[in-house]
Amino acid sequence: MTATAAGLSAGRTVVRRAPGKLFVAGEYAVVEPGNPAILVAVDRYLTVTVTAPQDRPGGPDVRIRSDLTARPAGWRWREGRLVPCGGDGGALAYVVSAIETVGALLAERGMSLPRADIAVSSRLHEGGRKYGLGSSGAVTVAAVDAVAGFCGVELSAGERYRLAMLAGARVDPKGSGGDLAASAWGGWILYRAPDRDFVLDLARRVGVGRALAAPWPGHTVRPLPAPAGLRLEVGWTGEPVSTASLVAGLHHRGRPGSTARGRYTTASNQLVEAAAAALERGDDAGLLEQIRTARRELARLDEAVGLGIFTDRLTRLCEAAEAAGGAAKPSGAGGGDCGIALLDAAADRHICQVRRQWNAAGVHPLPVRPAAREPGRNRHT
Repeated sequence: MTATAAGLSAGRTVVRRAPGKLFVAGEYAVVEPGNPAILVAVDRYLTVTVTAPQDRPGGPDVRIRSDLTARPAGWRWREGRLVPCGGDGGALAYVVSAIETVGALLAERGMSLPRADIAVSSRLHEGGRKYGLGSSGAVTVAAVDAVAGFCGVELSAGERYRLAMLAGARVDPKGSGGDLAASAWGGWILYRAPDRDFVLDLARRVGVGRALAAPWPGHTVRPLPAPAGLRLEVGWTGEPVSTASLVAGLHHRGRPGSTARGRYTTASNQLVEAAAAALERGDDAGLLEQIRTARRELARLDEAVGLGIFTDRLTRLCEAAEAAGGAAKPSGAGGGDCGIALLDAAADRHICQVRRQWNAAGVHPLPVRPAAREPGRNRHT
């Protein structure tokens, strides 16, 4: 550890938070590099707090507490990796990978990560059940930001995303990283994923620091304006689902190049670009039409491949919103978790009616709103 790093960490507490996310359009297609998706960050946050330990010389190098684990978990550094040394660490893979990735960046700068206590607190769950708002992405972004800040390294939005992408891809290389981008930038974004195998190999070959600054083929992020006269409503089915399992199912049943998957990808790319253009020109009607198209294309893919994207509750969520003149669809992988609806913001009666119908169908309206883009998070990559 350099004297500078030690001085920064002694007695220091750093708190960082990251918002959850919802997919608006483009899920499944965005898993392949270069294909676009629209996401929106929401005002439910996951918070990571890093402090210097006060009472344990000779104890773990890193101790992690989370409201999703029964007790704290301890870890020791060994050849650049964290090795567990006690506690419940089963749900902490993304936090550990985030710490290791920041540790690698620090090592390239002649620094080491000092001993640290890390606490994770999430509003993206209820009673241990996830809402489907991107908790893995939010915890990865918040963790890289907090650990870097604890060591005196301040990150731009692009650096937060790229460090989180490297960390997340080590845990799940099939994830698109759209949740990471929404958590890093906030607001509405148009996102294209990089080739995760490429960026992981790049970091291995040239180091984390140089990988952050190098071009990532296929990857872009573009902030989008919020829809002018529409309200985003979110319904939680209460049915947790594994996004990774559904994406793996698509890879197994609808391999790249298959007719159904190829048709879906082409249609998705076209409708996402059209939806982004509608947002940028303030065309609410045009946006609603593209969201309805997105629902139809997901249903066609589901019918062809048999993933189980549309549950009974998600179908009823969509039908209630469309009957009120809005547009709706599953958000993300489907199979449970959340659905979204865009409704006329001035039609309070219709919005209340949709919420009542959701409740009757076992869908819980979530009191979430789009999260404002935070200062300093507007740079494109």
